[in-house]
Amino acid sequence: MDKIKRAKSISIWIFVIPFLAVNSCLIIITQFHSLFPNQEDVIMGVFPYFDGGTSISRTARPYPTWLIFKPAMIFTSFLLIKYWYYNKDIIISFNKNHKHLKKIIFFGVGSALALIIHSIFLGIKFDNDLYKLFRRVIMLTFIIFEITAQAYLVATLYSFKNKLSKYINVNILKLKLILVSLLIVTAIICVPIISLPGDKFKFLKHALEWDYFLGVISFYLLTFFMWKKKIN
Repeated sequence: MDKIKRAKSISIWIFVIPFLAVNSCLIIITQFHSLFPNQEDVIMGVFPYFDGGTSISRTARPYPTWLIFKPAMIFTSFLLIKYWYYNKDIIISFNKNHKHLKKIIFFGVGSALALIIHSIFLGIKFDNDLYKLFRRVIMLTFIIFEITAQAYLVATLYSFKNKLSKYINVNILKLKLILVSLLIVTAIICVPIISLPGDKFKFLKHALEWDYFLGVISFYLLTFFMWKKKIN
């Protein structure tokens, strides 16, 4: 099926592009200090996946790292929209009236639009509490919509996995189910911690952010391996 091939091919880029962009920003801001006109922006001696020494936005918003981050995230958002519509077509070919179809598109496309808005406004300084709240709401919307879309998609594919047996590796689908379940449980547990004001638990918040980001995009890496190369 053509849509399956397209969903498979696009999924690997949805993993690779943000992974390379975010980690490139981290490497540049921690290792290439001379590139930054404002030396207050540089960061030294951190590996945030473990020590939570900095946030993703802190590495991505100064010049020149935003030149990498913003285009990469906006392009990833474009790929995400295409990805969700490809999956809509795949589901329709097996069950055109599936109850989760509209929800998948609503939350999937909604998450992509939230990521675009977040990327555009990242690094724009405006000392206003409403503006700061707006940015937090947009980021939270992206996370909630993205995980919800992933959950609905996995549940939908799982509901007719027998029909998909010649197209997918069922074990990878089960891994995706486990991954999404872990992301949901982690989000529920960590929301009270993330919501705490000030710098309390700052390092824990940052480490969660980096590791959660990796978990979210790993969903698309598993998608690439889930669909079989050759259809029997």
